Amino acid sequence: MGGDEWWQTGPYQRDPAAAFRQAQAEELAKDSHGFEGRTIQELWEDKGWIEYILTGGTGTVLDQAHMVAATHAEDPTHDEWGPFMRPLTEEEIRAWCSSGRPTYAEWHDALTSDRLPFPGRACGNCTVLYRDGQPAQIGYWGTTAD
Repeated sequence: MGGDEWWQTGPYQRDPAAAFRQAQAEELAKDSHGFEGRTIQELWEDKGWIEYILTGGTGTVLDQAHMVAATHAEDPTHDEWGPFMRPLTEEEIRAWCSSGRPTYAEWHDALTSDRLPFPGRACGNCTVLYRDGQPAQIGYWGTTAD
């Protein structure tokens, strides 16, 4: 298999890691994928969950174990190799959104027109999305590990 590409949005918080955890909690509440009664942290300590993610995954923010810095490189030799979520840098945002404040429509168009690349397997990216010039939500997108 070649890894499936996915995207979704989640609530905005000033702290990207907190927003990521909130999006994960909301996604887990919608569908626990047969792993009922566990927190995100407990899931990532479960070998069954890890195997589930690495052999198919959920195609959501649940597929990433943690968030890394925007400057983190996708490098399998690095200590913090996936599955992780990485915010885009300002430069990466401006490459497809000249204002640096993308709306949902601009983000979606960039994803579907291949101007905004998907990350490698088992990785996700995220960026703040704006409405009327104000942060409104976070856009997440990634590629499953399988």
